[in-house]
Amino acid sequence: LLHRITEPTHRWRVVVVDDHPVVRAGLRAVLAEGSELEVVGDAGSAAEALEVCLRTLPDVVLLDVRLPDRSGVELCRELKLRQPDVKVLFLTSYGDEANVLTGLTAGAEGYLLKSIIGTDIAGSVAKVAAGGCVLDPQVTRQVLTKLAVVPSRAASAPALSGTERRLVELVAQGLLNKEIAATMGLAEKTVRNQLTRVFAKLGVSTRTEAALWSERQRTAGG
Repeated sequence: LLHRITEPTHRWRVVVVDDHPVVRAGLRAVLAEGSELEVVGDAGSAAEALEVCLRTLPDVVLLDVRLPDRSGVELCRELKLRQPDVKVLFLTSYGDEANVLTGLTAGAEGYLLKSIIGTDIAGSVAKVAAGGCVLDPQVTRQVLTKLAVVPSRAASAPALSGTERRLVELVAQGLLNKEIAATMGLAEKTVRNQLTRVFAKLGVSTRTEAALWSERQRTAGG
């Protein structure tokens, strides 16, 4: 009986960063409703966010692109250097391709627009925390439009086998390794090892970059 009472329930630790207090309060309220998430801090500037993150060690930082003292992209890069395991999910009003591309190349696991509804935000944060990636459909379209006229490393990547292509497609759908394993009837370790090889073939280093590659191939009919 004692072990059932004291058995811990894992909750992902989240820090919310936005320069508008009302937005931060709203996000805290939405995220607090879910059983998977715990908001451990919030901040209105990059300097404050860095201090909060170093103190609270969050799993995910929900981050705006534009902050009063530094850009969210710069903060993302610094967080990744200081806390390599932290996941960053951009949530912003700015969906132009320049912001999106710089955010994703800074190592972010996702990019959402503030037009997303509250329950989707909580689900997206949990997905990123567990190792997935999320991209707003509008953001994806804009990035692919930009990539159509800008050469990319993925454009010259070797052809993938059917299994490898399917793996990347499932990554693009936001599935985690364990979900991909269940879908394809593989061991999770096998999925992890194969994705490492596929990412090397494509010249990408993150699930988000792989997802963009998959979407580009799909829209090009490749």
